[in-house]
Amino acid sequence: MNVRAQAAKVLNQVVEQGQSLSQALPAAQKDLNPKDKALLQVLCYGVLRTLPRLDFFCRSLMQKPLKGKQRAMHFLILVGFYQLLYTRIPSHAAVGETVDGTKALKAPGLKGMVNGVLRSFLREQEALTEKADQQDTLKYCHPGWLVKRLQSAYGEEKAASIMTENNQQAPMWLRVNNIHHTRAEYKTLLDNAELNSFDAIDDENSNALRLEKATDVYKLPGFTEGWVSVQDGAAQLAAHYLGAQENDLILDACSAPGGKTVHTLELQPLITQMVAVDADEKRLVRVQENLDRLQLQATVIHGDASKPGEWWNGDLFDRILCDAPCSATGVIRRHPDIRWLRRDSDIADLVALQKSILNALWDKLKPGGILLYATCSVLPDENELQIKGFLESRSDATLIPLSAQYNSASQGRQLLPNEDAMDGFYYAKLQKNA
Repeated sequence: MNVRAQAAKVLNQVVEQGQSLSQALPAAQKDLNPKDKALLQVLCYGVLRTLPRLDFFCRSLMQKPLKGKQRAMHFLILVGFYQLLYTRIPSHAAVGETVDGTKALKAPGLKGMVNGVLRSFLREQEALTEKADQQDTLKYCHPGWLVKRLQSAYGEEKAASIMTENNQQAPMWLRVNNIHHTRAEYKTLLDNAELNSFDAIDDENSNALRLEKATDVYKLPGFTEGWVSVQDGAAQLAAHYLGAQENDLILDACSAPGGKTVHTLELQPLITQMVAVDADEKRLVRVQENLDRLQLQATVIHGDASKPGEWWNGDLFDRILCDAPCSATGVIRRHPDIRWLRRDSDIADLVALQKSILNALWDKLKPGGILLYATCSVLPDENELQIKGFLESRSDATLIPLSAQYNSASQGRQLLPNEDAMDGFYYAKLQKNA
């Protein structure tokens, strides 16, 4: 099986057919050996991180674009470019294996064309790179609409930093289950397994460890026994900020895949009930799998968070986690396909949905109760401006400090990609006036 051809197929599915990488890649990896599985992931992630730049090189070297049934060949060429630019694979091997991919894609007649384009690139690489660096969309490998939004929100310098971080590989974070071990105890277990790790910089992230190098989850001590889970450090802050107390009735809205649900239960096992709701029935399977592995209990409901009347039993909640659907612009380094699957017009629709969910859930919160609003976005429309508008429309809502450490009540907390090595995230904590 030609791994370059497999990569071209996956990329075609993502870019041309709109499939998510998390959907297309595992299916393609299923029958590969570990070495080829890893290479396929590197090639797919790498091309998606650098897509417009590679597209530019392809347009510059070809008289006309490849369309229709030949479109997969376009992505095969991009895979070749990526190897030549960003990997240690010798150029002769990268070219040879990529050219051989034409057979696997059932287009052996295009072998000469692919070979010619790749060899032309080797000759003209320096000049083409200089031209690409003159355009922000090519230099930072982000779509123009997102470049404009980031520059408008943060200024050119900080926007450039955000986009640069988006193009890096995200680290692997672990969440230690304190029902079984303290973080220090589990860190010792990792050391014994020769897995180096670092404590989170943020003191509030008391369960978080960052691995020096990513590893297979089944190599983690006690993974199947529920001693540890994989979850980014920024996402782990949600359960700490929610601050569940004994006897609370808690709702985790938009809960899939369930990381925040189970973390809340790990921190406070004496709540009255955890209700986990999500509109995606297939993703709720992941929530139940997480609960089962960690031997925790929750009421899992398939339902629309913006329409609680369809599933709510009438009991007001003490605390609500509103992990709202968003643009996911804070986790692009983990999901490089997001920037190509999203459209500028999506943002207004997402803002309207977030507003609808916030208002619907607020009515199901007890007086004196807490709602924690969270997104994995870095766009102000979905975050600070969304909360500002909500507070202006609700006289019974007060923005309160997230914690003693992060005690600004004038705004939520916006984390940017790679801030303290974490993903981009936003949090705001609201209390319902009694």
